[in-house]
Amino acid sequence: MSALTELAALVPEATSRLSCIAARTPVQRNARLSAATGSDIWIKREDLQPVRSYKLRGAYNLISQLSREQQAAGVVCASAGNHGQGVAQSCAVLGIRGTVIVPTTTPRQKRQRILQLGKGHVELIMSGSTYDQASRAAKEFADANGSTMVPAFDHPLTASGQATAIVEAFEQLDRVPDVVVLPVGGGGLMAGAAAWLRSNHPAVRIVGVEPEGAPCVAAAISAGRPVELQEIDTFVDGAAVSRVGDYTFDVIREADVELVRIPEGQVCSEMLEMYQVDGIIAEPAGALAPAALPTAGVGNRIAIPAGSTVLTIVSGGNNDVARYAEVVERSLVHEGRKRYFLVEFPQEPGALRRFLNDVLGPEDDITYFEYVKRSSRDTGPALVGVELGQPGDYEFLLQRITESGMQVEVVAAESPFFRFLI
Repeated sequence: MSALTELAALVPEATSRLSCIAARTPVQRNARLSAATGSDIWIKREDLQPVRSYKLRGAYNLISQLSREQQAAGVVCASAGNHGQGVAQSCAVLGIRGTVIVPTTTPRQKRQRILQLGKGHVELIMSGSTYDQASRAAKEFADANGSTMVPAFDHPLTASGQATAIVEAFEQLDRVPDVVVLPVGGGGLMAGAAAWLRSNHPAVRIVGVEPEGAPCVAAAISAGRPVELQEIDTFVDGAAVSRVGDYTFDVIREADVELVRIPEGQVCSEMLEMYQVDGIIAEPAGALAPAALPTAGVGNRIAIPAGSTVLTIVSGGNNDVARYAEVVERSLVHEGRKRYFLVEFPQEPGALRRFLNDVLGPEDDITYFEYVKRSSRDTGPALVGVELGQPGDYEFLLQRITESGMQVEVVAAESPFFRFLI
């Protein structure tokens, strides 16, 4: 029996086991995405779980099946935040001791929620700057203390538990969707869902969405085996994994899942649309799958025929409000509405006024300006951030810069200096 078939066989039992623990979150038709795509877009709202993500499903499914001896010895996990919350609540419900190890980059809001949900049963440790570094620390902890590892994705019980979100969604819909679009990090949700779908609804198109800064599954498919990405962008923290799991990779490859990767800025734009239009508070990984749907704007999109029925998921809602400033900034840059320049200003009265009058358009606004006057020089550089009224105004801004005769250098998005600004 293949890994895919074996995993699919575990899902019905997991569905029954979780029926009294995981909330039956709603499946809602999204009017904004449906209008933009010409299709029926349905969203499974796993951000409304008690732990605000689907990760409770996999964590409880595994921990609840441990022997009494294993439960007495305690459990340990590595997490970017959401899996740790699922483990914490599971430990509190089952009355066992747990340790959650998170990267130092984990938002404070997620760290606080882990401790709150654990209700005194969980210890929180910060180690490393990425999930993979925290995972190595968790394995060392398990070896030293005899605790049982609770993998965030690379285990059949974790994956089958996470798949129950999609099983539940199919029960709630009055039809079988044409397309299922899911986020992909380490591959637990995708492996479990793909195994169940291929075994029960083989005609359904399955699309996995990875963040552009951490496409570990695509890299593994290309190499024919799991490989570790040398550098990742941790902004989409819930899916920022540098190496897909060995087990989940085997299942995803066998399921022949379609993959797409999207820029982090595109995720940010979708987060803002969800917040402002839909009234949904999504974390970056929570908005990852819906962000790949063919709505208006720039970026990578999934080609979906008009009239299709599409099921996707808001996989998490643990977003720290302090991150919204960065979310807005990344969105503006991605959409081409925010640009940065190094402007060589003559060190004389009226130079800035001429820049404002001759270069900026009527709807443009300076949002960042840093300049230090040095009396020993004739000119001095200033770092200027400009927010455009419309993305299409950029070419006219460049034209006015040329006509002004000022020395201006565009700060490219791929430059290290630009990353300092964001």
